[in-house]
Amino acid sequence: MSHAEAGPASGPAPARPARSDTGNVLRLAIAQALAGANSTVVYATGAIVGSMLAPSPVLATLPISIFVVGMAACTLPAGAIARRHGRRAAFLAGTGCGVLVGLLSALAIVLGSFWLFSLGTFFGGAYAAVVLSFRFAAADCVRPERRPRALSAVMAGGVFAGIIGPQLVTHTMSLWPPYLFAATFLAQAAVAAVSALVLLGVRLPMPTAQELASGRPLGVIARQPRFITAVICGVVSYLLMNFLMTSAPLAMHLCGLSQEDANLGLQWHVIAMYGPSFFTGRLITRVGAPRVVATGLALTAVSAGVGLAGVDVAHFWIALVMLGVGWNFGFVGASAMVLECHRPEEKARVQSLNDFAVFGTMAVGSFSSGGLLSRYGWDVVLWISFLPLLAAVGALAWSAVRASGARPVADVAGRSSAL
Repeated sequence: MSHAEAGPASGPAPARPARSDTGNVLRLAIAQALAGANSTVVYATGAIVGSMLAPSPVLATLPISIFVVGMAACTLPAGAIARRHGRRAAFLAGTGCGVLVGLLSALAIVLGSFWLFSLGTFFGGAYAAVVLSFRFAAADCVRPERRPRALSAVMAGGVFAGIIGPQLVTHTMSLWPPYLFAATFLAQAAVAAVSALVLLGVRLPMPTAQELASGRPLGVIARQPRFITAVICGVVSYLLMNFLMTSAPLAMHLCGLSQEDANLGLQWHVIAMYGPSFFTGRLITRVGAPRVVATGLALTAVSAGVGLAGVDVAHFWIALVMLGVGWNFGFVGASAMVLECHRPEEKARVQSLNDFAVFGTMAVGSFSSGGLLSRYGWDVVLWISFLPLLAAVGALAWSAVRASGARPVADVAGRSSAL
């Protein structure tokens, strides 16, 4: 990519005290850990509660799919709130949805209402969509050269989310007999409220009138080769992670493996998803986001290859761990590429468009994975995963060729032609 395409990376960072920057990133990381537990609770209990309440066994996993739909449907509205009223307003609206999902889901369990529970998981998806925007907010808090590290630091909060969520389920699921998991969702609502208190201390600049009135049309920004590549790589990384992660537990069951084996495999998968975030930002700064994304795609391919090699416990576990690390490199690297594609006044619209594309495609994967597995088997699911990987690799190669062939341009006119 030429300097002209870099957009905001070439401009000066807003002046603010370093201590304030660190405090904002720390608060966002803590909020990520607390709020990320919301997704873990829904994924851990959604199918079980769905099977308890659903009018038909076929609908048992529908609440989880509706959760993903909620992520996609609420991304653009959350971006609009952030653009008009500031990121903190969007964060607090998201945590309000987090409290709502807990209250509605607990009420649904008590009343025995499947559709009320499904509505609750929709708000859970809205909360999850806002939580994933924390990574971009952290990048706003620091100087351009530190943005990948700030983004990665917030994503690292997911490691603790993977611990908090399962422990919340384990210690609360039976506290309100005979309503299994009702107390879990009340506790989840309380955790969301605590997250809101943490986010109240985040200090981010409000959008100015000039920023609201300026910026290029979204279509112009979206046609940038760098942005197209970033979106494709982010979509593929998240799509395949969700596609294979959703299928793996059922595949393990069909292969005669125990539920305990599946649970442990998923636990290490979640740790592998977020654990690398402690150093992914430094790696991006050192070697560049495209190389980190390429490594993530390669690891995802290795994950599929390991799955094709056998159906023992070790094959599933290794495949899930490699899939988690591959997602981290691919998704965090693609997010860092998005930061290079917009100017400061365009950030809310561009980032929400990127996340809408990612989560909208992920919803397709969520709905299709179970059907493909039950009809064609685990091996076919794994072979299908190579097709999006080839598309992402092709996009990276196309972007690299364009970048190497572009003449260096440093003036404003060059910026206009490149963008």
